[in-house]
Amino acid sequence: MRNSPLKGLVRKGNSQGLNPQALKDKRDRDLVAANNRSALRNESQIERRKKSTTFLKGKDHDHYTGSFVSSSKNRAGMNPNKKGTKNE
Repeated sequence: MRNSPLKGLVRKGNSQGLNPQALKDKRDRDLVAANNRSALRNESQIERRKKSTTFLKGKDHDHYTGSFVSSSKNRAGMNPNKKGTKNE
């Protein structure tokens, strides 16, 4: 955006050009999403500390099943109600 004609029109912290109310709503949504990711990350760390390191090699904690599965299987999604992000 170095040579963009919009450079002077977009204010810092509002690169999408949102109106003030929409920007506040977006920041609130982003904060809620970040807190949820943090809680899941904490849960995963607690579960990893309970297991031996040789068992965990190449595995991720799946929050839906509550167990450790291979990383590729976890990216595909274990929830039968939702489609995964990877073709299985």
